[in-house]
Amino acid sequence: MSWITRLQDRWKVKSVFQVIIILIVFACTGFTVLLIKRPLFAYWFPNGEIPLWASIAYWILIFPVYNLFLLFYGFIFGQFRFFWDFEKRFFARLFSNFKK
Repeated sequence: MSWITRLQDRWKVKSVFQVIIILIVFACTGFTVLLIKRPLFAYWFPNGEIPLWASIAYWILIFPVYNLFLLFYGFIFGQFRFFWDFEKRFFARLFSNFKK
């Protein structure tokens, strides 16, 4: 069994094409998050020195932004339902660990 068919089974999607689209959405989201950091920091810190607190704040704030971009790209590529369910499962697991 190839890795794509394993993802298809794990994600419970109908076709290999849908798996590829989902992987493209993850890639687009990652590249977007990667590409927005430099212009934001250049705007906020024009002298080029980025304080440690700004980097820490970026990593904390990028978490919800990443999830919004994931839903946005999921909508653009026609996979919103999959990513909406993915987000719900992710946050359910995340917050259930805090309760323990």
